[in-house]
Amino acid sequence: MILRALENTICKKLNKGMAIIVLGARQVGKTTLLKQIDLRLGQNSVFFNCDEPDIRELLTNACSANLKQLFGKYKTVLIDEAQRVKNIGITLKLINDEIPEVQLLVSGSSSFELSNEINEPLTGRKFEYFLYPFSFSELVENYGLLNERRMLEERMIYGSYPGIVVNYEDRLELLTNLVSSYLYKDVFNFQDVRKPEILQLILEALALQIGNEVSYHELAGMVKTDVQTVIRYIDLLEKTFVIFRLRALSRNVRTELKKGRKIYFYDNGVRNALIRNFSPLRLRTDTGALWENFLVSERIKRNSYALHYCNNFFWRTVQQQEIDYIEEYGGKFYAYEFKWNTKKSVNFSKTFTHAYPDCETKVISNENYVEFLS
Repeated sequence: MILRALENTICKKLNKGMAIIVLGARQVGKTTLLKQIDLRLGQNSVFFNCDEPDIRELLTNACSANLKQLFGKYKTVLIDEAQRVKNIGITLKLINDEIPEVQLLVSGSSSFELSNEINEPLTGRKFEYFLYPFSFSELVENYGLLNERRMLEERMIYGSYPGIVVNYEDRLELLTNLVSSYLYKDVFNFQDVRKPEILQLILEALALQIGNEVSYHELAGMVKTDVQTVIRYIDLLEKTFVIFRLRALSRNVRTELKKGRKIYFYDNGVRNALIRNFSPLRLRTDTGALWENFLVSERIKRNSYALHYCNNFFWRTVQQQEIDYIEEYGGKFYAYEFKWNTKKSVNFSKTFTHAYPDCETKVISNENYVEFLS
């Protein structure tokens, strides 16, 4: 059992009068996380799996009297796959308001279904966390730093979904199944997705553009659809934790891109499965893009689990001067360039350093990435 970083974080937040919500893509380990916490709590907790039809029925439009009877003596109620319950937000608010002695711990795999249901009813009444595929730090904690250094190329190619990591011999079959069956389930169930073949084409196009600025108009032309469909599908893919966007930094320089965006995948293995390329790095032409996607996604996990709140950007001018990744926190900027091959010297743009003179700059390579991700 690989300890998840969120487990201790969540346990410290119990019994503070707030519901705890865990969101994340399918197959990232939300059920396992809830069951581990359930084990830690012992006899004082009860687990409800909303994939079960009778559980969904019991939690749908229930009154507080029925809920009190359902929970009985249990002080912590864990509800898994809560987005499967109709009007779950109202039910959770009712529990939080009318049965305050009960601690709610809820998971869901679809933020557009679950978050939209709970945001208004539970405003000011919840802690919300995101669970991702295994992070670098979680794997180091379990397997050791030496092993993870040795496995770096494998993680860049096959990713770190729990099922892939713990069943490594079957990684190709499992990744293929993940991409074809589980990954889009929440998206395909959404009423506005009427062209699944367009969604697949958009994802494949995005997979080939990681590390590059993305144009919605170009994407629309490539997949032969309208711009609004592209924007809507990308929004859904982000809300189901398949991809995430990085916006352009624009503060001081007239020629800075103001509306640019890059799109990354939360998991390299998913990206490579989409383009059906699992070749070793020595045979690839996209190693730099894989390295960038790996580092940005792992940094997002690291910051999220450390509760390190910051703004994230990339930077580029119309003259194609660029910085891969920038964080802003504490009133200061921190800029990073990602280079797999460090044989070539890296110079940060003078336009950037003059515009942001107090910014700290650093090059992250396969020789010094551990501190960046720890």
